[in-house]
Amino acid sequence: IGEVNIGQCIGGGRGVKCMLWETSNLDPSEGIRFRGLTIPECQAVLPTFKGKAGDGEPLLESLLWLLLTSEVPTKEQADSLTAELHSRAELPSHVLPLLNSLPKEMHPMTQFSIAVNACQTESQFSKAYAEGAPKTDYHLHVLEDILNVVAKLPEIAATIYRNVYHDGVVTKDTSLDFSGNFCRMLGYDDPSFDELMRLYLCIHTDHEGGNASAHTTHLVGSTLSDPYLASAAGLNALAGPLHGLANQEVLKWIQDLKAKFESEGKEVNKESITEFAWETLNAKKVIPGYGHAVLRKTDPRYTCQREFALKHMPDDELFKLVDTIYSVMPDILKEHGKVANPYPNVDSHSGVLLWHYGFTQYQYYTVLFGVSRVAGGLCQLYWDRALGLPLERPKSVTPEWLLTQVSGK
Repeated sequence: IGEVNIGQCIGGGRGVKCMLWETSNLDPSEGIRFRGLTIPECQAVLPTFKGKAGDGEPLLESLLWLLLTSEVPTKEQADSLTAELHSRAELPSHVLPLLNSLPKEMHPMTQFSIAVNACQTESQFSKAYAEGAPKTDYHLHVLEDILNVVAKLPEIAATIYRNVYHDGVVTKDTSLDFSGNFCRMLGYDDPSFDELMRLYLCIHTDHEGGNASAHTTHLVGSTLSDPYLASAAGLNALAGPLHGLANQEVLKWIQDLKAKFESEGKEVNKESITEFAWETLNAKKVIPGYGHAVLRKTDPRYTCQREFALKHMPDDELFKLVDTIYSVMPDILKEHGKVANPYPNVDSHSGVLLWHYGFTQYQYYTVLFGVSRVAGGLCQLYWDRALGLPLERPKSVTPEWLLTQVSGK
């Protein structure tokens, strides 16, 4: 199904086809498809909080149903998953005291990983494995863990947010869906913000198997580590600046741009953005929020966030600035010549939307990404065990071996 060249071997395995992934596929020109459906198609057919598909953003529960089963759920099925997750959401008794003991200056992603690991005491798969469960039943026990992990994510994430930035008090409303209840836990009570959270959590779930957090979850899970341990490993990958941490880097870059030119009494426009972009590139730094390892066009996840902004916040100052950056940045990066994809990715827009609603703690943004990505990665982990996929073990080679291959000696 393909050949591997030296550039791919030393260049991060780009384009090497060596993973089976049920839940999504990323086309370089088309973008992500969840079980064959594009983001606009998901928005058109998946149930929403109001009920009718297309009447608002899809429920995360409806997308999880699609990823797990390959079937578009009814509203009743999506609501049944909401109720199931609410019923599994209670944290082990030791987890909240653990979170409350962590220093506030510890990065929120570090706290997130610690707490998910700490919940592992409730792993049904680990218990079943220790008791000698047959391989053909692994997927049943893994599914129990998957539902429990996903159910516990909102309270863990919200407790970190409330502890670090507010008073530590978390308020729930289980009459709402997963995303709406999560917003109340965070301390936000705005139906428009609820809709943003539904969109955000859906579009960040899955981006085929090769991305670092999904691949890590799959790799660790292939050792038969349970979903708690595999999820925590995926979160640690997501915390890297070249992966999920990029969304906070985007907003910081935009804020630095604004601060520089406002302090100089200059207008922030296409010309000043171009000047700042070249300063960044000439300093051997990257423009955050642009480029992608696979995509070769504007990320559809960027596009749907832009459409959300046009609908809900067309006059927002930061949104207008992001739109202006979008109008000039691809040409700058093409001229620079060192970026395979000069177009914006999902990180280029998400922080601006959150900022509009007063969610300004951008060091926390990757935790929101993590809530979504854990849920998506675990849907594939179910199929890893259902299909009996083996321990992942690719072959590595030495520099000397590569030299021998090309020299013929």
